[in-house]
Amino acid sequence: MKDLSGKQAQILEFLREFIEDKDYPPSIRDIQEGCGISSTSVVDYNLRKLEEKQMIRRDREISRGIEVLGARGRRPRVVEIPVLGAIAAGQPIPVPTSDRWASDAEDTVSVTEDMVRGKSNVFALRVKGKSMIEDLIDDGDIVFLEPARSAVDGDKVAVWLKDRGEVTLKRFYHEGNRIRLQPANSTMEPIYSAPDNVEIQGRFVSSFRPAD
Repeated sequence: MKDLSGKQAQILEFLREFIEDKDYPPSIRDIQEGCGISSTSVVDYNLRKLEEKQMIRRDREISRGIEVLGARGRRPRVVEIPVLGAIAAGQPIPVPTSDRWASDAEDTVSVTEDMVRGKSNVFALRVKGKSMIEDLIDDGDIVFLEPARSAVDGDKVAVWLKDRGEVTLKRFYHEGNRIRLQPANSTMEPIYSAPDNVEIQGRFVSSFRPAD
């Protein structure tokens, strides 16, 4: 750990856990509160030391501009992920055809490999709606998914509802002779459907909130 002090090691571990959990860096205030540090100036001092030791890189022009570096001070590899459109985290929304999920990239987003858990063949969708808010997926977020045709109970998946010609992001459950698509929002009702009407398109990998 390059002879880190106890406080520097604590901050570095907090940074890694925060980014792993939320997929974006903490603010100085987040670090102060999360590590129980007396002032933001103490946080800033220790961040400078971590930067000198090539453990992090900082962009002081933005409030969450902290990047944890890889081994020997290397920047984590950046990958381009295709953005294939929008997905409902609310009521299902229509899309032209399920074929688009495999080929119709309208944009790309650049992220580090860590943000997609090192997986290849990942695609991205923009979220519309708030039905997954209790899983920390909000309207306007970008979700990363890996192509999948099956799921186990509790997986977050993008599913194509054939009878509606619509797609949605929900938690997937087998329930007797039907499928329950469960929102992560206690104010919203689940969607029930016959198994042969539900086509899984992708399994959730991670998400992040684009900068305003």
